Amino acid sequence: MADPKGFLKTTERELPKRRPVPVRIMDWKEVYEPGDSAVIKRQAGRCMDCGIPFCHKGCPLGNLIPEWNDLTWRGEGRAAIERLHATNNFPEFTGRLCPAPCESSCVLGINQPAVTIKQVEVSIIDEAFGNGWVEPEPPERLTGKTVAVVGSGPAGLAAAQQLTRAGHTVAVFERDDRIGGLLRYGIPDFKMEKRHLELRLRQMQAEGTRFRAGVKIGTDISWSDLRARYDAVVVATGSTVPRDLAIPGRDLDGVHYAMEYLIEGNKAVAGDQIPQQISAAGKHVVVIGGGDTGADCIGTAHRQGALSVTNLAIGKQPPSERPSEQPWPMMPNLFEMASAHEEGGERTFLASTVEFLGNAAGEVRALRVAETEYVDGRRVPKSGTEREIPADLVLIAMGFTGPEREHLESQLGTQFTNRGNVERDATYATTTPGVFVAGDAGRGQSLIVWAIAEGRAAAAEVDTFLMGETVLPAPVRPTDVAIGLLPA
Repeated sequence: MADPKGFLKTTERELPKRRPVPVRIMDWKEVYEPGDSAVIKRQAGRCMDCGIPFCHKGCPLGNLIPEWNDLTWRGEGRAAIERLHATNNFPEFTGRLCPAPCESSCVLGINQPAVTIKQVEVSIIDEAFGNGWVEPEPPERLTGKTVAVVGSGPAGLAAAQQLTRAGHTVAVFERDDRIGGLLRYGIPDFKMEKRHLELRLRQMQAEGTRFRAGVKIGTDISWSDLRARYDAVVVATGSTVPRDLAIPGRDLDGVHYAMEYLIEGNKAVAGDQIPQQISAAGKHVVVIGGGDTGADCIGTAHRQGALSVTNLAIGKQPPSERPSEQPWPMMPNLFEMASAHEEGGERTFLASTVEFLGNAAGEVRALRVAETEYVDGRRVPKSGTEREIPADLVLIAMGFTGPEREHLESQLGTQFTNRGNVERDATYATTTPGVFVAGDAGRGQSLIVWAIAEGRAAAAEVDTFLMGETVLPAPVRPTDVAIGLLPA
């Protein structure tokens, strides 16, 4: 194990510092300062190497956390990245973007602050890339089988890398002009700079994965033609249909879905020219929705020069401490101060948006909001509490309802669940033979770590379908959540 007295000597939880707010909102670089190697080693040494390491089950990938904590504490970085890559294709993504359910289930967290697992993880992969330890792993032989992966987010990339390494010829199709899915256009650079994505894509290309950007499956190539051309197809299109807010004034200019705004913002940061870009510059901005996407909009608005930013959440403010109904090792729903919230703006809970108000030109000028009250388990606006909030730009960040289904249904006959997700069995197979689904398209909107886990697992099932058996590990099945093994 790591330092046998580490958690006795070091009881404090030390995290890297965020760059000063006045400095970081002037650029798009990541908000965290580089980690201190001494701090990383000290925090890794707090890992207890438990007899039953619950962090393994807290993480859908089953990461070997005590092992690479121990290797980090010993200064064996190359061995640490080997153990980390054994279960996680992209720790540079999860170490920056995952909410770390592993830390919620850390045994040390019962009576002390949990080990900073996420920070140790990102330090391992950053050191590995910096020292040239992340090398291509091309297959020793090709199987002659071909696989099409549709969607280049974390699920699609994980499936593609695993299948390429198993010896199949893999093509990844992406409708956007660049590869990466939400990693490219959904995540602002202040959370993850795109250089990390580019490094991984170069490795995958060197291994043999082929990327086809700017191709819309369903229109440019039909789903049925794609299935006819390839021995297997993996659907990893994500959950992209946004949840709308159907209230009066919804059609006013200046009311947009969050992803419309974030995609254009990411493209502009990449150097693209965006005609009539949706921008917060000089505007009063209201973000509806209290999740990660809403926080991404807030941080983007600050950097674009918004006059004010207001964040509305319809529900109650979560507690700061673990509630009794969410005991260890569950992942609790806690109040968090994301870097974007730290940068300014007003954050309001129990706020119900009643109406968008416009001016004579058909542009949004304000929101009418009311306090939320609970009636028969429903959240409804409380009569008599209405007020107006100035708004020149409104961003709806209320989550997603499922994948786009029209072409899959009409061209392949693929069935969907009553929740709007692609129907699948325990092997990630859809109702269409030879077509599999991984990530948010099959499970609904979820965590990046689940997307990678499902991409890896689906790849193993595809390999079995093609070859009769698999050489790939399959970390989880869709049924694991249902029987309570892992967090949703």
